[in-house]
Amino acid sequence: MNLTDVIRRPLITEKTSILREDGKTIVFHVAAAATKVEIKRAIEHLLGAKVATVRTAIAHGKEKRQGRFVGRRSDWKKAYIRLRDGEKIPEFLAGA
Repeated sequence: MNLTDVIRRPLITEKTSILREDGKTIVFHVAAAATKVEIKRAIEHLLGAKVATVRTAIAHGKEKRQGRFVGRRSDWKKAYIRLRDGEKIPEFLAGA
């Protein structure tokens, strides 16, 4: 898998904002097939920051209705990335 295909977008929610302010944790929406090693390589290569740990979680898609029709959103994966001590969150993610 190509490194630019692994990281989809940063997740910016109330919970992830608290994690980012308290410590060195950043949360990203990643490709569903991406492994922890691929995620670590992609972050270190694209952001230039050293990664201490990577935790992943799969968010299951919700069932949505439109009248009598039922559909389902896709499952997706998120990664909690903790940076090493002494590393700083990149500038473009610090304000988000």
